Amino acid sequence: MGTPAFAVASLEALLAAGANVVGVITAPDRPAGRGLQLQPSEVKKAAIQHQLPLLQPEKLKDPGFQDQLRAWQADVQVVVAFRMLPESVWNMPPLGSINLHASLLPKYRGAAPINWAIIHGETETGVTTFRLQHEIDTGGVLMQEKIDLSPDETAGVLHDRLMQLGASLIVKTLQGIAEGSIQETPQAITTDDSHLPKAPKIHTDTCKIDWNQKTESIYNLIRGLSPYPGAFIDWNHTALKIFSAKPDISPHNLEPGSWRSDGKSNFSMAASDGWIHIEELQLAGKKRMDVASWLRGYRLPDQ
Repeated sequence: MGTPAFAVASLEALLAAGANVVGVITAPDRPAGRGLQLQPSEVKKAAIQHQLPLLQPEKLKDPGFQDQLRAWQADVQVVVAFRMLPESVWNMPPLGSINLHASLLPKYRGAAPINWAIIHGETETGVTTFRLQHEIDTGGVLMQEKIDLSPDETAGVLHDRLMQLGASLIVKTLQGIAEGSIQETPQAITTDDSHLPKAPKIHTDTCKIDWNQKTESIYNLIRGLSPYPGAFIDWNHTALKIFSAKPDISPHNLEPGSWRSDGKSNFSMAASDGWIHIEELQLAGKKRMDVASWLRGYRLPDQ
């Protein structure tokens, strides 16, 4: 069960390992692009390529869908980047449902663990396989693998690393379940888990840069939202996304949000304790480009 490219890697890894994938479940086709033509999910494309049985339910509680799912007689369900499942679905197979999450649970439960780990400046993260239960991302942990984060890593780069690491962990987890060698570890669930970093869905307000913040925090926000959805500022009455930048913690006497440029290849903005030297950006309605190309074709406003 999965929808985006992140889930395709796990499907491909299971097939390569010789798993008997009896069927694939993914989201219905959705309108996309300028013509709003119906587009299949990445998981659907992979399922068709491998000639696997496929279901695309609108509603997971639909009795007809659940009858079709039951008819596959799956031993276990593997869930990667999919929707919240009703208990009648996740509890259907005799070995339950296994979920892959792109964090070291219980840290970063939620929809955007890759983004938030970078935004918070973590130096390590990883992937976790666990059994689904009622509360989201709280089931017993089966396996985990850690990786180090580089100080300039972006969400896009980390996404691809965890996609491959997670695919490998899914295979190891199912092999361990088949052999009976995995010891499930319950997650400690308390009424107060405020000490744990969360990973809520990214909203527009999350993406707007506050130049009153420290340079490091702004830099982490930029790389944690690059390439999607992108950190942005309001610039000359339009949105300006920043995809790549370098931090420079050095004192200045300017107001946060002030800018300086040589008009050729350098464009920097002031944070509370230093500078963000912008490297790649995109004005609303324009192409993404390096800062030198942008400066060649854009007249900076007077300060």
